Amino acid sequence: MPGRGGRRDLGRYADARARKNFAGISPITRQTGKKKTVHARYVHNDRLIDALGRQAQSALSGSPGARAYDDRQRARGLGHQPALRQLANRLVGILHGCLRTRTLYDETTARGPHRPATGNANDPAAA
Repeated sequence: MPGRGGRRDLGRYADARARKNFAGISPITRQTGKKKTVHARYVHNDRLIDALGRQAQSALSGSPGARAYDDRQRARGLGHQPALRQLANRLVGILHGCLRTRTLYDETTARGPHRPATGNANDPAAA
């Protein structure tokens, strides 16, 4: 995994969403009637957020797939920090998939076409 080292935690989180929520990088979506807003989480582990931000930043220079993902986010009109936060969110999802399947990180597999999650915990697209 680009920009990541250290110990692995295999069974602590049930799905990628739980791991992302613990990390504090998944967005909070609030919807009432016709209005829908998406916000960054304010309550999180500062050290973990900092580490994930640094991982995403180093992945930009070391991974062509991460650079392409960041470029797509920036083309959508996102600023540097929101795009970096989304990249970190994606990297945590990829990490969860690697831990769940007990496979090593592979750039070509991880950077395949992005598919929306189906909500099924057994579906590889849910990672």
